[in-house]
Amino acid sequence: MAEKTFIKRIEIGAENWLFASRWLLAPFYFGLALSLIILLIKFMMELSHLAVGAFTSTESDVILGLLTLVDLTLTGSLLIIVIFSGYENFVSKMDHSPDDDRPAWMGTIDFSALKLKMLSSIVAISAVQLLRQFMSLGTVTPEREKELMWLVIIHVVFVVSSVLLALSDRIASGGHDEPATDAKKSGGH
Repeated sequence: MAEKTFIKRIEIGAENWLFASRWLLAPFYFGLALSLIILLIKFMMELSHLAVGAFTSTESDVILGLLTLVDLTLTGSLLIIVIFSGYENFVSKMDHSPDDDRPAWMGTIDFSALKLKMLSSIVAISAVQLLRQFMSLGTVTPEREKELMWLVIIHVVFVVSSVLLALSDRIASGGHDEPATDAKKSGGH
């Protein structure tokens, strides 16, 4: 009997240590939050470059500059989704008081929804990159044609992956979307 109690204590201690190890992920999410500063610096540089050349740039150059800003914004949004959802899914729940100024989706994105949102953002970023390449296309050379072909192939792979992931999640959930419960909406699980 004493031996079973001792083994049970070791098992509980090991499980507690494994559960606490999730906090090793927290620095990763804080590092991603800091990387938003780097992205902001790049965004401000591109914005100032666009503003300085606003009167002398061609329409095509302005559109390319704006697409760069959209691309950086989508990347920042993707980082926010990964930071908040990843932290909540793998490290610890955040306080979601109803009078808080937090986005409505916080506390409601599970790992499956996180994957779909990430892939959707990646598809959008890829589409913007592809559009930028088409907009900057001058003369078509064999090298440029090959580069564009690979960009299209990569974009199509992202789109197909997103669709397949969404279908597999739908099949796994029994063929219908599970509505968020009131507990999930309020942040409790």
